[in-house]
Amino acid sequence: MPPSSPASPVASLRALAEQLTATVSLDEVLGPLLRTLCEGWALRRVALCLADPEHQEVAIEAAHGLTPSEVRRGRYAFGEGIVGRVAVSGEALVVPRITEDPRFLDRTGALDAGGELAFVCVPVRVDGRNLGTLSAYREPAPAAVLAGVVDLLVVVAAMLAPAVEHRVAVQGPGVRSAREETGPRARIPGLIGNSKPMQRVLDLVAQVAPTATTVLLRGESGTGKELIADAIHRDSPRDRGPLVKVNCAALPETVIESELFGHERGAFTGAVQQRKGRFELAHGGTIFLDEIGDLSPPTQIKLLRVLQQRTLERVGSNASLRVDVRIVAATSRDLEEMIQTGEFRQDLYYRLNVFPIHLPALRERKADIMLLTDHFVEVFNRAHGRQVRRISTPAIDMLTAYHWTGNVRELENCIERAVLLTRDDVIHGHHLPPSLQTAEASGTGPVEGLQAQLDALERELVLDALKSSRGNMAAAARQLGLTERIMGLRVARYGIDARRFRRLGRELP
Repeated sequence: MPPSSPASPVASLRALAEQLTATVSLDEVLGPLLRTLCEGWALRRVALCLADPEHQEVAIEAAHGLTPSEVRRGRYAFGEGIVGRVAVSGEALVVPRITEDPRFLDRTGALDAGGELAFVCVPVRVDGRNLGTLSAYREPAPAAVLAGVVDLLVVVAAMLAPAVEHRVAVQGPGVRSAREETGPRARIPGLIGNSKPMQRVLDLVAQVAPTATTVLLRGESGTGKELIADAIHRDSPRDRGPLVKVNCAALPETVIESELFGHERGAFTGAVQQRKGRFELAHGGTIFLDEIGDLSPPTQIKLLRVLQQRTLERVGSNASLRVDVRIVAATSRDLEEMIQTGEFRQDLYYRLNVFPIHLPALRERKADIMLLTDHFVEVFNRAHGRQVRRISTPAIDMLTAYHWTGNVRELENCIERAVLLTRDDVIHGHHLPPSLQTAEASGTGPVEGLQAQLDALERELVLDALKSSRGNMAAAARQLGLTERIMGLRVARYGIDARRFRRLGRELP
């Protein structure tokens, strides 16, 4: 396997050995080592993946020649694709041409770079245990040359193995990568994001979950409050008890008391048998009260008693029942403003607001938008049998510039639509909904200058005022805050016939 110069193979191996012996810290050595490997042996891309037995997957830990987005997409279930197979079997695999092997999944977009490539993947093993994989791309070559690449990667993987083993020994076998050790995907399944606002949320969750403290989740709809509630219950001492979820906004006022506290037989029409409420069903576990701000004042009073005394009475009964539940509440409403208007009880607010956690809107953590987008592309590729491999630059610009009033839920729906619309395995700007389109992308930019648009707006306002006043110029002027003289000038300027609004007024009932 001749590299670009005769001396480079030996020199590069010597450099690799020096880098590895200089430190046992995997983080310090990976970047320079992979770069040396690429430059010394004419390789296009090199990636080290670490196995995560807990989640049954293998993910890229570090790479040279891949973008951050491509690194994030480099995640494979055990047995999936070439990397997943090598991580399970512990045997090297060679793909002479990636376009001709159906096992090659191209999660990192190697095919987008253009040209044919070969792919080699070897295991990283210690004492018979598969800790991960080391893989590389290069130009297609004869079998003997590719066998030389296998030998090289096997040697480098053996040199890397002690540092990888040290990482696992220090941080545990379930650790994924340095980018995700404290990230949401490692700690809260389904909640994706490495931005600082999300890290603050995760730190708070880690602090409060092991306790029995009441938690109030604040944030707009679609920010992931239910996922946080799941995580708090799962990481608490009550994880073996039930987690009962109640959407307070979805329950009619006539049944919400019965749903929460239960009822006795004959308590009201239709109560043919005794029924336990959600609080009783959550005994020994956690109850999640979503959209708590939508509870009516009478229900708030009864809920307050449960929070204060941990007892309740079923509808139609005078007997008190003791319940042992942890309360996690959530709301997208401004409770402080509701207290001022008398819509929410202040004493209940203080009972719930023991440990508040604010979940940031997606527009407040724009660094996570592309990470979420990559995730949703993978999800909908699997769900709909698609092979979307890339997102165009204009589409990326549109996604990151949009304000996302619907938060992560809106982004998810947007990406599903785009995955279904694309026909060339690339998401383009025109695949995104009209609400994301810019004037330049959609070809709908203004054809006139600013003054022309202001005149058009003023004319429309004058017409609306005349229509409302049924042609009465004085009334229309007062509505717009103008003098009658200025109103007359505007009517004359825009050639408006005020008399037609008088006729229209006579025709209206």
